[in-house]
Formats: sequence, C-alpha cells, structure tokens
Amino acid sequence: MLDNMHFYDFMHKQILVVIALFAGTGMGYLYIGWLYSSSLMPELLWFSLVLALSFWGYRLHRVFLVNDLNMQQKEEWLSHLRYFLFSYFSVWTIMFVIYISRSDIELHYVAIATQLGVTVVSATILASQKKLAVFTLVTLMLPLTIYFIFIGEFYSYLLAFFTIVLSGVLLYAAHNTFNYLIKSQYQAYHDDLTKLGNRRYFIELLNDAMKSQTKDHQHIYLLLIDLDHFKTINDTLGHDIGDVLLRQVANRMLSLSKEHQNFVSRLGGDEFCILSTTYATEQECLYHASQFAEKLLASIRESYHIEEHALYISASIGVSMISDPKMEASIFIKEADIAMYEAKGKGRNGIIFFNNKFAQQVEWKLAIERLLHFSLQNNEISLTYQPQYNPQNEIIGCEVLSRWDNKTLGEVSPTEFIPISEKTGYIIELGYYILKEAFRTLKEWEEKGVSLQQMSINVSMRQLFHYNFIHDVKQLCDMYLTKEQRSKIIFEITETSVAEDITKLITNMRILQNYGIRFSMDDFGTGYSSLSYLRQLPINEIKIDKSFISELHHLEHDEDKCFVQTIFTIAKNLKLNIVAEGIENEEQRKFLVDQKCDILQGYYFSEPVQDDVFEKLFLNTQRTENLKSAGYFKEATYASAFSKS
Repeated sequence: MLDNMHFYDFMHKQILVVIALFAGTGMGYLYIGWLYSSSLMPELLWFSLVLALSFWGYRLHRVFLVNDLNMQQKEEWLSHLRYFLFSYFSVWTIMFVIYISRSDIELHYVAIATQLGVTVVSATILASQKKLAVFTLVTLMLPLTIYFIFIGEFYSYLLAFFTIVLSGVLLYAAHNTFNYLIKSQYQAYHDDLTKLGNRRYFIELLNDAMKSQTKDHQHIYLLLIDLDHFKTINDTLGHDIGDVLLRQVANRMLSLSKEHQNFVSRLGGDEFCILSTTYATEQECLYHASQFAEKLLASIRESYHIEEHALYISASIGVSMISDPKMEASIFIKEADIAMYEAKGKGRNGIIFFNNKFAQQVEWKLAIERLLHFSLQNNEISLTYQPQYNPQNEIIGCEVLSRWDNKTLGEVSPTEFIPISEKTGYIIELGYYILKEAFRTLKEWEEKGVSLQQMSINVSMRQLFHYNFIHDVKQLCDMYLTKEQRSKIIFEITETSVAEDITKLITNMRILQNYGIRFSMDDFGTGYSSLSYLRQLPINEIKIDKSFISELHHLEHDEDKCFVQTIFTIAKNLKLNIVAEGIENEEQRKFLVDQKCDILQGYYFSEPVQDDVFEKLFLNTQRTENLKSAGYFKEATYASAFSKS
C-alpha cells in the first residue's frame, strides 16, 4: 500500500488525458463507418461503450478529487482505476476484430494503426503499474500478432516478428520507466543513510492516519526521539562513526517498531519519529505508548560496538497523543517536539508526555517572542534599580534590572523575556537600550549629588560576543560618562554561560577593562568549573547566588555555613570583592557581615525601585548618616529622656 503513495496523484492526473484522447479518437470511427459501412450500428454500439467507460473514468476522477481519501481508500480507488484502464484500452481490440473481418483493406490498415497507437499509449500511461502494463500490452499485441500470422505470407510472418519485437521494446521501456519512478519515489520518501522513511514520508503517513481517525474514531500516539549528545560523538570520533551509529540506532527502532506494528522515520540529523498503530480507547493508547517508549529507550541505551569503540548513548523522547483529527499533522509533531525538549531540559535520557500545560507554556512563550519585538518601539521597557549596601547600611551602588509591562501580557518577568530575547537575538537591541538608559541615569545622578561607588548591569554572552558590542559600549561611554564614572560600571556575566568561547571572552573582557569597565561573576556557585573560571577570567568581584543565601536561615546546619564560608575564603584569597544577593532577614545579614561581605543586596533592604525613588532613597539615607555623624541623634535622645523625667 505504502509503495503506491507517490503514484495516486500521478494516476489521477492521467484519467482525463486518456478520456480526452480516446473519446476524441473514437469519434473518428463513426466517420470511417459512415464511409465504408452500410450500417453504423457496430460503430455506434462500440462508441456508446467508450462513452460509458469514459463516464466511469470521470466518476473515478471526481471521487479522488472531491473526497479526502485515506491510504486504504486510495488503494481501493486505485484498484477500481486499474479495472477501468484495462477495460478502456481493451475496448479497442473489439473494433480491431470487427475491421479485420471485413474485406476492405483500408479498414485493416486503420485497425492495425489504431491498435499500435493504443498499445504505445498504454505503455506510457501504465508505466507506474507494472503488472497492469504487461497484461494490457499482451492483450493488445496478441491479436495483432495472430492477425499477421494468419495472413500466411512471408511478409506477414516478418510483420508478426516485428510486432513481437515491438512488444518487447515497449515492455522494456515500460519496465525502465517503472524502475525510474520507483527509484525517484524511494529517494523522495526515504532517508539515504538509514533507509527509513523521511520527514515527507512521515507527514503523509501521519495525515493519512488522521483521516482514518476521523472515520473510525480510534487513537494513535506519536513519538519524537532525539539522541542525547550525538554531536559529541560526531565531533570526537568523526562523522563516519556517527553515521554507523545512526544506522544501528535506526535498525533497533525499526525492529522494535515492527514488533508493535508501528512506523518509524528519520526526520533529519539525530531526530526520529515513530507513529503507532490504532487503539480503541485513549487509555489503551496511553498504556501502549508508555510501554513502547520505555522499551525503545532501553533498547537505545544498550551499548554499541563500532570498530574498536564501545559507545553508549541515550535519548530524549517526547510523546503526543493524537486525539483531534481536525488539527494539522505538523501540530502534533510540534507537540511531541515540545515534550522532547522538556525531557532534555530535565536532564535528558527520559520520556515526557505532552499535555495542556506544555501547550499553554508554548503559547505564552510565542506571545512573548512576538510582542517583545515591539516592546522598545512601544516604550514598554523600563529600568529599576535595586540598592546595594555596605556593612554599615550605606547605599554604595545598585543593580540595574529591566522590566516589561505589555498591554496584552501584563508585567512579564525578566526571567521569562530575557532568555527569549537571547534566543531570538533581540537581546542585542534590548541590551543596547539598557546600557544607554543606565549610563544616562548614572550621569544624571552624579549631577544631582547621587554619587555611587558602582552600578551593576547584566550582560549576556550573546552581547559580549557580538561583533559591535565593544564599539557600542565605547560610544555610549564617550557620550555619557567621564573616565571616573566608567570605573563605576560593572558588567555581570553568569557563570553557567562563560564556557562558550573562553579565549574570545577573555579578550573582549580585557579590552573593556582597559576602557574602565569592571566585571562580576553573577550566580557564583551554580556552574560546574567555578575555580577554573576564577583563575582564568579577569573579574573584579563575585556575586553569591541567592539560592545559597536563602539556606542561611538553617544556621544550625554546619554544612550550610561551611559552604558559604568557603566561597568567602576563596574570594578573599583571590582579592575579589563579594556581593551577596537575595538577603531577606536580619539573621542572613548578620552572618554575612560577620564573614566580612563587601556588598549586601536584597528585599530586606529594598526592592528594585524607579530611578526617582532610588534618588530620594539615597539622599535620605545620606542625610540620615550625616545627622548621625554630627551627633544629632545622641542629643535628641538625651533631650527626650530629660523631658520625661
């Protein structure tokens, strides 16, 4: 059935061509009958049969055109079409027999020429249907050969021989055309490396399954499989080893799929898709999907022996249950793809079933991605500033934080829109705006007497590696900041992302440091090679991740204290400033001050505020400290006590 996938449309297109050719030519027989026969009855009866067969063919053409047939229905349709074509071609033999039985030699010539013409047409039209082509050719050429033999002359025997030769040539041509079509169809629908069906094959198969589902209301499941860390094998052992591994993985999938009557295809790279057979209930489908996915994952994880290498590989599998036949096939593949990436996000080597929660998350992210592009244009991005304090509770700096308030989405957290902006590349434009506004604000504060020691700004790796980033930073510095003010700027980079290109990163950091910019390692302690980075990167401070600070309320647990104390010891030995963020209570503040933490930040002191609020907060704090240093509070306390007495 699947072998004919490519030929249904091809055969459908031939119907009207054959009808127009034969019905038009058949009318010529009426004219010939009028010239050479005393009665037109044989020709009229024969042409009536041609018209009846033509109507049958037209009905078949309409059935295929109007109805959205599934694969089984197309196969039944093709079976009816074969009967029609054989009958349509064979009907010409009737007139051949009638005309050669008459005494007019001209009618013999007409019959011979027509029979040869119909044979050639049949060999061309039926090239994609090998058995039907052979049977039809024999049916058409055999009467012609017998006719020549019965003449009993030398030339007629020679013509009979030539007829047989022509039959062989036509069969050979039809055979070659058939092989070419089969090869083209195979290449169009199969993956050359693994010999599995390709993406196009799978989409058509899935569309057909959904059409069947509309009719019988059964359930099917779809698996999307992505091999974990396959790129590492390609990069370390070479693509030849990788190709062999892909073939072996494909063979395992194919073998297991055949046992469960499932269909497997390779979508490309190291991604595969499997479509199940049908199940009567959703519960039964869910059970079999879970069982099959577990067996498949276990099979993939078994070791591979390629040349002298023993290889191990796992997979992330996303599963989508197909229950709504009205949706497009690509939507179900996308759902399985979302579930698969969720499996990767949870550590790989696992199975995740798609659900409505994932759908809502995807819709939310797509909305963010779509609307974020217009955020700057619509003035929806604003900056807030969270104060940073020294151990004496004096404001000495701030961290710049971006906020997005959209009319449709409302307030969107930076933890949601910043990663999406990095993924789409919008972070370049957004980051430039943040730097510009932050530099401008720092300049205005300095002019109003709000003198900070530092201003921390988060910078992504995509920004740092962008070809124009250093030029943009220098341009903005020259536009807004003095040399002294530049030294107050600190770019925060996250530890978990610095491994992209350490050499290029260090080069760019040193160029910016020469211009006065300092660097801080944000979220310190969450990466996987912190000490190595501390030794290599030209950083000036580290920022302890708030996840460690939040655990400091368990001060009775020595391991919590020891871990943070170790970070302080390392930083002090490397002469790095320490910033602790996420402080939420006095107990945490006191412990960090006792550890001689340089800078304190968190909601215990202040939430992120607008620039004008920060300005007032700084000036009020400064005024309070000035009054304290002048002894005002001491005198006021004494006067209050005296009045009470």
